[in-house]
Amino acid sequence: MAGIYIHIPFCKQACTYCDFHFSTTFEKYRSALIDAMLSELEQRKEYLDSSVIETIYFGGGTPSLLTKNELKSILSKIYSTYEVIDAAEVTLEVNPDDISVERLAEWKKLGINRLSIGLQSFLQSDLDWMNRAHTAEESENAVNLAKEFGFSLTVDLIYGLPDRTLEEWKENIEKLISLSPNHISAYCLTVEEKTVLSNWVEKGKIDPASEDEQAEQFLLLISVLEKAGYQQYEISNFAKEDQYSKHNSNYWKGVSYLGVGPSAHSFDGESRRWNVSNNMKYINAVTAEEEYSDSEILSPKDRFNEAVMTGLRTIWGVNLEELRRNHSTKKSFDKRLEEFKNEGLLKTENNYIILTKKGKLQADYIASELFLD
Repeated sequence: MAGIYIHIPFCKQACTYCDFHFSTTFEKYRSALIDAMLSELEQRKEYLDSSVIETIYFGGGTPSLLTKNELKSILSKIYSTYEVIDAAEVTLEVNPDDISVERLAEWKKLGINRLSIGLQSFLQSDLDWMNRAHTAEESENAVNLAKEFGFSLTVDLIYGLPDRTLEEWKENIEKLISLSPNHISAYCLTVEEKTVLSNWVEKGKIDPASEDEQAEQFLLLISVLEKAGYQQYEISNFAKEDQYSKHNSNYWKGVSYLGVGPSAHSFDGESRRWNVSNNMKYINAVTAEEEYSDSEILSPKDRFNEAVMTGLRTIWGVNLEELRRNHSTKKSFDKRLEEFKNEGLLKTENNYIILTKKGKLQADYIASELFLD
């Protein structure tokens, strides 16, 4: 099994914190970009070595800005070029202000069965600060309307905003729980280079939330969602029983996927590939059938480190027996493993190493300490 990711680099406006590849001025080359993506899907049909496709994911950017015909053309190309299972998970990232009865009906008819709604917050002050295009009222209406159409839903929230209280964060979580989506993703605000947010921080206009404040909000998130019946199956992802994101779960499990569009990444089990992050360079290169990506072959050390990093983020953990069967671990690995267990940061269950709740606060650090040098 494998997945296909389609990167749509269109946005109405730039969010304060975002460093993804996108453009707010795209109309002049919009048609050419869609045509280039269709060509890439055809050109790279051998990349996944005839694997059957079980997930299709439209990310971005803002894929909900695509018209019905644009979405149809991409999906038609995928289904005519690749073998796709009947019950494929087909996800579309959407903004609340793009959701309407008409659009929902169109998406449903096209075979899209899962929506990822970028709410980020139910507080209007947060949305204004983040420069989001939608309102708090549109957030609630969007979720309720999408549920009426029977879509599987995942909803995004962001925590760790500056000058926000723990009570405000709890109100956000409880508001989302009251809407009862299948799945919730919650991400900690990070200051990325070349964003409006980083500029504000550099100029001293704002002070980012401290690590202690972020940790406090993260632990509250886990506690409130678990009491509401959501399982934290990955550091940033929570779902009701058996409602995990198949597409994202496959990333963490090392399943192959093809990434299409400018800046999109791909993985075939042995190497990673990433497309150029420039819309016109991408269009011109694909059209001329010239190279438009870079790649790297993953060394045994790279594969070991990735298995540790991705596995530790999930409830499934890292298969220690498989790790040692495929790679030669060092004494330093075993030493750190025992130290983390003694500190209550890791545990072992049926030969799997799994982060404890305390350990989840230091997931990246713990993984890096277990990496092969």
